[in-house]
Amino acid sequence: QRKTLKELVRNVASVIDIPFTVGGGVKSLDDARNILLNGADKVGINTGAINNPAVITELMELFGRQCVVVAIDAKRNFDIQNEKNIFSENGKQFWFEVFIFGGKQGTGIDAIEWAKKADDLGAGEILLTSIDKDGTRDGYDILLTREIVNSVSIPVIASGGCGTPDDMVNVFKESNADAALAASIFHYQTHGVNGVKMHLKEKKIPVRL
Repeated sequence: QRKTLKELVRNVASVIDIPFTVGGGVKSLDDARNILLNGADKVGINTGAINNPAVITELMELFGRQCVVVAIDAKRNFDIQNEKNIFSENGKQFWFEVFIFGGKQGTGIDAIEWAKKADDLGAGEILLTSIDKDGTRDGYDILLTREIVNSVSIPVIASGGCGTPDDMVNVFKESNADAALAASIFHYQTHGVNGVKMHLKEKKIPVRL
């Protein structure tokens, strides 16, 4: 529930020359406007979109579809329910539940269906984070990512679990994700951005160097 600081967005915009997306606490057109006017290229919305799906369309109509990134945090739920998309893995059945408030609160919403709805409402991209994989450095959630990619017509950014450049190679080849988010492998300097890009190119993954 904390407002994203306009000053922080402005300061980041002043020192980089690449597009960046800002999320966290975005609930209204005014929140998005403040972020974009202070230098961000796109707005990420998660909890605010779940609570008020119409805001996705409002943002799209005012700022353009390319500015609207709907973030989806999803986690396996082994409590099988009717009208959910059921999957099997290691002998267990489950569905993917959408979580909000930074992955702390379940919604009972099927992630596959929510992704479709976000697409229909005007989202320009989906930032898909697997809570099960996040922080593990054990590779992306291929199953989840592939299912979302196959369910929508907009770009999907895979997030959660990247530990090596080969994890990126795998998620691109096995899920057809449009982009891959990584944090710890860059934060802790185990791999450089340019080195990862070169590795992807060597593995025949299209990438801008």
